[in-house]
Amino acid sequence: MTTVTGIILAGGQGRRMGGQDKGLVPLNGRPLYQHVLERFRPQVNIVMINANRNIDRYQLSGCRVIQDLVGDYPGPLAGIYSALRAIDDEWAAFCACDTPAIPLNFVERLAGQRGTAPAVWVRSASRDHPTLALVHRKLAAPLQDYLAAGERRLMHFLRDHGGHAVELDDDESAFRNINTPDDLNNRS
Repeated sequence: MTTVTGIILAGGQGRRMGGQDKGLVPLNGRPLYQHVLERFRPQVNIVMINANRNIDRYQLSGCRVIQDLVGDYPGPLAGIYSALRAIDDEWAAFCACDTPAIPLNFVERLAGQRGTAPAVWVRSASRDHPTLALVHRKLAAPLQDYLAAGERRLMHFLRDHGGHAVELDDDESAFRNINTPDDLNNRS
């Protein structure tokens, strides 16, 4: 497989986290996104961060920060679309900023099981994790149309465009999101 650009999705409003920018919420003394960056960086060519606020703080990572090209925080699809428009590589690997224990080889494992699909995402024993995904940049144009039509369902889009889930048998904690203050307290 060719080189892959990694994108940390940190562009949400953090509603379940009381409006805090989830990527910047501290976990064990460091912003949450830095835990993701540490585990994600060795798996990809370069890492970019999709963020819509606190841009200067994310830029301190040394990563390029890209903002949504679509307004009003329409969800992770806007970050994926914006990233696909920004990358030079043919493939982008995505990871949510609130998943600090991602497997150290999930990108390689997705790539190895994608076949000819233009998109694949992680499925653990309990559920799908569509923000842990590998997506070809050719999906940018149909994704733009999908968003323009008011659609926001990530897995629906990926499936409709030839994507499929890849089952990873890692411990479930590797895929656990930190969405709320209680989730954070249970991880610290």
